[in-house]
Amino acid sequence: MQIHHEHRWDLSAAEAVALQRDLAGRVRGEPLPAGIGTVCGVDVSVRGDRVRTALVVVATPDLEVVEYATWEGPVAFPYIPGLLSFREMPAILPALERLGTEPDVFMLDAQGLAHPRRFGLACHLGVLLDRPAIGVAKTILVGRHGALGEAKGSTADLVHRGEVVGRALRTREGVKPVYVSVGHRATLEDATAFALACATRFKLPIPTHLAHRLSKHGTL
Repeated sequence: MQIHHEHRWDLSAAEAVALQRDLAGRVRGEPLPAGIGTVCGVDVSVRGDRVRTALVVVATPDLEVVEYATWEGPVAFPYIPGLLSFREMPAILPALERLGTEPDVFMLDAQGLAHPRRFGLACHLGVLLDRPAIGVAKTILVGRHGALGEAKGSTADLVHRGEVVGRALRTREGVKPVYVSVGHRATLEDATAFALACATRFKLPIPTHLAHRLSKHGTL
């Protein structure tokens, strides 16, 4: 899979912040492509000084697994809030090299634009690959939202510094929401609708649910 914006990874925290601000200008908001055939769920788990990446490609609309890949290695960057992508991208890229499929869309258990500098992990992956990417996070990093209905499909805008940066989405009735944000080459409306369409059985959409299980437990 071609990398469109390569850069160094051995950066200081200050250099990483500066790079985020620079690359954030490359994020594009546009409709998701028509006829999406495959989506790749991405999740990264860290245990001590080791990291495991899991990629699970599923076909749409049945969400059956097409392919999966994992990679394990040392953690390359310290934990610093807001700089998660510099900790996880070096573990995602080698996993991508093991993937035979070129997915139409990437879906990450992470933030996209719902980030202090509007450049979360979903943005970083999307921009580097120049592929549509969506962040579907379990928790809020920045922003607040108003009241959210209890029914499946209920939404509320996530607002930070007066800007809509994402959307709270109820994927199961009475269950805590997930937080959808644009990573790259998607609109918030399309990202929300696609995340909901992929959330058929669990709180998390099937692609990231399976990737999370694989990264944590080593099995689908």
